[in-house]
Amino acid sequence: MAITQAVCTSFKQELLVGTHNFTATSGDTFKIALYTSSASLDATTTAYSSSNEVSNSGTYTATGGTLTSVTPTTSGTTALCDFADISFTSATITARGALIFNSSDSNKAVAVLDFGGDKTSTSGTFTIQFPAADASNAILRLA
Repeated sequence: MAITQAVCTSFKQELLVGTHNFTATSGDTFKIALYTSSASLDATTTAYSSSNEVSNSGTYTATGGTLTSVTPTTSGTTALCDFADISFTSATITARGALIFNSSDSNKAVAVLDFGGDKTSTSGTFTIQFPAADASNAILRLA
C-alpha cells in the first residue's frame, strides 16, 4: 500500500465536463479526509473511501473536514485554486496522507496529498497547511 501525491485523473476529465465548481460563495463543498500509511491512494483514486481513514478523534470525524475554497484566479498564464488551512483540535491522529474530494458530487476525488511520512498530533491540533496561492505553489494549478 502506498500514498502517491497526484491530481486525480478522473478529476481532470470531470473539469472538462463542468463537474466541479470551486467558487467560494456558491460552489461545491470540498472536504479533506486523512489516511494512515496502510491506505492506497494515487492518481487512479476516483472517490472518497473510508478504507484506512484515520479514526475519529477530537474534532476529526469520518470524511474529515470541510475546506474553505479560495475563489479561483489567474496569475500570468496559470489558473489556480487554493484552500484555507484546516485544523482538527483535541485530536490524537497519525496520518500519512489525505484526499481532497467533492462532497457535493458523489464524493468524487480531486487530489491526493502525500505528507512524506507519518504526521502525528497527540491530544493536540493537527493542521494541514496549504501552500501559497500563486502560480508556482497553489494546490491546484492549470498551466
